[in-house]
Amino acid sequence: MDAAKTLNRAYRIGAAAALLLMMTVASGLYLGSQTRMQFHEIAASWSNYAGNAEKKGVWISSLRGYLGYGGIIHNFKNYVLRQDDLYRQEMLRQIDQFDHVMKEFLSEPLTPEERRALETIGAVIAEYQSKLPVAMQAAAEGWNVARTDRQVRVSDTAAIAALRDLENIWRENRRLSTERIISAVRHGDNLIGIGFVALAALAMAALALAYLLYVLLRDMRSATLHLSEQLTARRRLEYSQKRLAAAVEQSPATIFMTDTNAHILYANRQFEQSTGWSRGEVIGKTPKFLQSGDTPGEVYAELRACLARGETWRGVFRNRRKNGDSYWAETTILPLLGPEGDVRNFIGIAEDITEKRLAREQVARSQKIEVAGLLAGGIAHDFKNILTTILGAAHLAGLDAREGSEIAYEIDQIEIAARRAQSLIGQLLIFTRREPGRPSPTNLCAITNEVMRLVQASAPPTVQIETAAPDRDIAVLGDPTHLHQILMNLLHNAVEAIGTDPGHIKISIQKLSSPPAGLKPRRDGWIGLSVADDGPGMTPEVMDHVFDAFFTTKPLGKGSGLGLSVVHGLVTDMGGQIDVESTKGKGTRFILTLPGAEPVTADRPPETPGAPRGDERLMIVDDETEVAATFRRYLMRLGYRVEAFTSPVIALERLGTKDGQPDLLICDIAMPQMNGEDFAVRLRQLYPQCPIIFCSAYRPGKISIPGGRPLFLRKPIDPATLAIEVRGMLDPQSGD
Repeated sequence: MDAAKTLNRAYRIGAAAALLLMMTVASGLYLGSQTRMQFHEIAASWSNYAGNAEKKGVWISSLRGYLGYGGIIHNFKNYVLRQDDLYRQEMLRQIDQFDHVMKEFLSEPLTPEERRALETIGAVIAEYQSKLPVAMQAAAEGWNVARTDRQVRVSDTAAIAALRDLENIWRENRRLSTERIISAVRHGDNLIGIGFVALAALAMAALALAYLLYVLLRDMRSATLHLSEQLTARRRLEYSQKRLAAAVEQSPATIFMTDTNAHILYANRQFEQSTGWSRGEVIGKTPKFLQSGDTPGEVYAELRACLARGETWRGVFRNRRKNGDSYWAETTILPLLGPEGDVRNFIGIAEDITEKRLAREQVARSQKIEVAGLLAGGIAHDFKNILTTILGAAHLAGLDAREGSEIAYEIDQIEIAARRAQSLIGQLLIFTRREPGRPSPTNLCAITNEVMRLVQASAPPTVQIETAAPDRDIAVLGDPTHLHQILMNLLHNAVEAIGTDPGHIKISIQKLSSPPAGLKPRRDGWIGLSVADDGPGMTPEVMDHVFDAFFTTKPLGKGSGLGLSVVHGLVTDMGGQIDVESTKGKGTRFILTLPGAEPVTADRPPETPGAPRGDERLMIVDDETEVAATFRRYLMRLGYRVEAFTSPVIALERLGTKDGQPDLLICDIAMPQMNGEDFAVRLRQLYPQCPIIFCSAYRPGKISIPGGRPLFLRKPIDPATLAIEVRGMLDPQSGD
């Protein structure tokens, strides 16, 4: 019984052991076969993914090149259009390469769809090749392009569609191969879990087998993890490339890449927005189409030399957009180096700095205007004192000159030149807003006649000036000095435009029945003033800048570029507007619209030999010796008793003497020892009723002194005006 039991137990243990062994062997065989299958699946999938698909991708890329820009079709068409044998030779060379690629491609296992696509592409290229003799005959016989095109025209639509189908099949095969690899890896991970469970259950019965199985599974896991890491790295790389491409595409800077021959390979979205050229239009071209012609050739030579040395170049270009507009681009061009240090490509990065540059130019222009204003203000006082002396001396000399004599003519010329200098300093002061206008009803016809007389005297005898006005009492609301400068500038420019050739200038003045566009109706209406000449005229480009400050077409030293800018500013300040009409070769016409005013009496006529005289005691105080001496000589000639002082301190001492009381004071305002206002206050403390005339190159602000209101005369002062104003202040009926 016991033996039977032991035997039975042995049988049972043996059966259990045999069963356990069989299960172990079966499990090992099963896991081994599954593992081998997964390795084969992974190897096959990876081979299809990394080998076959990659080869087909290279071949498809080659075919795309033969069908695209610079390929067989492109060279064939260029040969037809240009009949240059270089294109035919290049086409034949590419056909040989195309045949080689097709032969290799067709030798591989292909699907029916792939084979049909390749045959379609080959048929189209063969058709182009069959047309080549006709194109060669056309080139040899000099056919026109239209005839040649009719004879050799081939539709490449089917080839393009077949290439697209081939690319789609290739992409689908890559996608399926990737999915197979991922599936195999996932299945391998499952097998690992099963293996660990089997080892745990059979560990006590088959340690040796478990060890071998463990080694096998360890190797399998290592291979699987290695493959998984490769796939993860590939995905990470693809994601990084996509992110980098997105950053480049969305960059606010213009970015483009060229090959070593400067042919554009890539351009980002900002390039399209900045230049107006699409990527399809510029790929394969050099950036030469961006050149505006404003950048010197030396800059491009320096750029090429810098890149040839493998160095980075930085500079600024003035480029041209597709629509013809130009823009400034701050550009950096750098070489991309290969692993061995050789230049593979060039990268260009550009920023549109047009607005920044315009802002800098505006600041520079403002600084230039500010400097002009400081210069004008600084020289105005001395310059006007000098003109006062010149005008006074010329007037005194004119009194002694015989009318109609040569000396009288020369004196008139001196006076005309002095008044033109007076107009020039007035332009600078007005342009810099240092001389505000004082609008008042002014007889425009009288101003016009006076300016016309001055300009005609200095104009060549071949230039005739005439004026036309239906009413001699047309008045405008404006500063008389500003109106004088407006007309002087326009007439002077017209005379210079005509030059020494025979010419004609016409000034027209009329009341407008209705205001032009942009101006509102006024109670006193609007006055139209036009100055037309039959000179050479202006181009549209010059007309666009004619009112810009410091813009001039005259040679260096012949013009300041302020005249028309001053005119524009004065007319605008008056509330009017100015326009210009001109045609090259047919003259120029300036049209001014000025605010009207009630008619006024004509301005006071110039001095006559019967200038007001007197015998009163006058005191002149001016720190400019020449001005004081000129005023003294002229007023003494009219009978006055005159004392002139260049020092207000000495003049103040004279006032304190027994016979120091003057009947009238003529005083400058800006003096180094004591200003005119302070001197006048001290005078009024001694003699409260003494009349005062201030003479200054600057228009003063509010002057506050005790007693009667003083009179202000601005230098340079016309001697006749001085005589009239002196008499007016001395006569009781004209006093305030």
